[in-house]
Amino acid sequence: MTTVITRIVRTFSAISLLVAVLPHSASTAPLSIEDIIALKRVSSIQMSPNGNQIAYLLSIPREIYKDDDGSPYHELHLVDMQGNSRPYVTGDIDITNIAWAANGESIFFTAKRNPEEKFNALFEIALAGGEAIEIFAHENSIGRIDPSPDGSSIAFTSNDAPPKKKEELAAKGFKAVIYEESVPVNRVFMLDLDSGEAAMQDLPGSASAFTWAADGSHYAVALAPTPLIDDSFMAKDIYVVNATTGEVQNRMESIGKLGYFEFSPDGERIAYVGSVDINDPNQGRLYVASSSGGERRDLVPDYLGHVVDLSWYDDISIRWLGRRGVWTERSNASIMSAEAAGTAPDSGPIVRTIDANAGQDRVAAIADTPQHPPEVYLLRDGAAPKRLTNSNPILAERDLARQEAITYVARDGLSLEAILIHPAAARPGGNPLIIFVHGGPEAHHSNGWMSNYSQPGQALAGEGYAVVYPNYRGSTGRGVEFSRLDQHDYAEEEFNDLVDAKTHLVDAGLADAGKTGISGGSYGGYATMWGATALSEHFAAAVAFVGISNQISKFGTGDIAYEMYNVHSLAWPWDDWMWMLQRSPIYYADKARTPLLIMGGDKDPRVHPSQSLEMYRHIKLRTRTPVRLVIYPGEVHGNRHTAARYDYSLRMQRWMDHYLKGPGGEPPDYEIDHASRLEDDSE
Repeated sequence: MTTVITRIVRTFSAISLLVAVLPHSASTAPLSIEDIIALKRVSSIQMSPNGNQIAYLLSIPREIYKDDDGSPYHELHLVDMQGNSRPYVTGDIDITNIAWAANGESIFFTAKRNPEEKFNALFEIALAGGEAIEIFAHENSIGRIDPSPDGSSIAFTSNDAPPKKKEELAAKGFKAVIYEESVPVNRVFMLDLDSGEAAMQDLPGSASAFTWAADGSHYAVALAPTPLIDDSFMAKDIYVVNATTGEVQNRMESIGKLGYFEFSPDGERIAYVGSVDINDPNQGRLYVASSSGGERRDLVPDYLGHVVDLSWYDDISIRWLGRRGVWTERSNASIMSAEAAGTAPDSGPIVRTIDANAGQDRVAAIADTPQHPPEVYLLRDGAAPKRLTNSNPILAERDLARQEAITYVARDGLSLEAILIHPAAARPGGNPLIIFVHGGPEAHHSNGWMSNYSQPGQALAGEGYAVVYPNYRGSTGRGVEFSRLDQHDYAEEEFNDLVDAKTHLVDAGLADAGKTGISGGSYGGYATMWGATALSEHFAAAVAFVGISNQISKFGTGDIAYEMYNVHSLAWPWDDWMWMLQRSPIYYADKARTPLLIMGGDKDPRVHPSQSLEMYRHIKLRTRTPVRLVIYPGEVHGNRHTAARYDYSLRMQRWMDHYLKGPGGEPPDYEIDHASRLEDDSE
């Protein structure tokens, strides 16, 4: 495999870009879409109490054309500090949560052991071996699990029990859903491990995250006023609760979006990832406050990145993980004095999350690089990150295209970052280019593993495409002010940044200006629809996934109206109907000359499927531009099932091939011949 050297490129010429494209090895092949769909990923980690082992969940996609429909399986594995990994619970199982027993001799997990079961159950498996034992089944599925420090009980979250005789009534035709009002509240329960009895805690809201104080006398829980997603985004707070009486002792009075939180080892303080104010697009500041109440303090003031995770080392120092630019960084903060972050990072694996125990210098991490998807890593201060798992040996047999971080300058002089995957072989006059746009927009691309079912960059690079992932204004990773640059400015400069990325690569000689495609999901789908209409002259093909077409009707049909108002639009539609309409791709549908493929799930609560239908219908009625709408039954805000993911990848690439490398004109056939593959594999 060609060694990939990642770096920030401050200036470069067309010659340097073309020289950087390395030929494929004769003995290996590029990564295919089928390869990408089948890749395994580490999805969850927990460090053992003694710090000698890491439990992790491995996500394993179902085998296309062979397995029954469904989302990936999740297996339980353990790996030691030398990288020796052992499977513990494997096969056709979906494990959703894991937690070490307080004594470190066993692991608790939640799972359904067979597809016929209605709800999951709580299991325990001993490290010494043997079968997992079911220790508790609840009246609904169990969410997060958290054993108490003394090992006597387990706190868990679960929704309210389903209405009595729900299935029997449904069979008789009584299936009415009361929109929003009937969404069940997520409760906290305490399971006594000796008696096997679970008692519900009477708390003022719907619970999500949970953490114990080290002495077990109290716990902290994140509560939102209702179980609605808008409240979980914008109105969630941390409550400190007496573990014996169940009485609320204090709340932290956090503001805006809320991230991870944790007690100090002595229980005196809580550190959390929070927001500057209600209009902060994303949580990303590191705060600490007394667990008994008091003013919060920002421990890394004016950080030009976003803090994403933390772990107390001792009573006064905190290990924190930040995303800064296209990299991640780890550092330590003291509660005694706040201080700014140091020099921006420019290399290393992209660390997604960490887990550690107070007083230990070992930190478990999930991280990825341009060479591999998320794996288990071991981190130590002063030492290089150590990769412990290798879940996809097939990658050693694939020739991955060169990937690097680049910078470019927008038309108004703003410096922007992007990730570029070079084509397998350069073409005179530039290669066809695909711009992948991230959602949010409170998100960003880091220089790690970039290929998934909806944005299969390595597979496309192997087919001769240049692929770029811009971090346009409004992205995270560059501090609060940068993430606010697109507020109350839908679609204008932020999406011009995408065109400027194209211009930069065309001027460098890498991209063909007449063969550029655009694609993205959610807010990236909004950018794609905008690119196919208001900016149609710049794009020869577009694939929009669960995208926004009408900002007015989006407020009335989605489930995050307050989040949209507070951190995006800063205005309601009725404040200025025309302004909101002019920020909607349907307003410019008559300008559409870009062939547009629209895809999405029919159960999407975030961006209602009607957004896709509106875009489709407007283009059909007002132009002769090729347009197609593909609907995935049962899928939500992104495809969860392996077959739907694979189908999406095939349709996306075929659309791009047809209009960027093929004949163009009328759309390719709408059918994909899955049936012949099914028949071939069944013989």
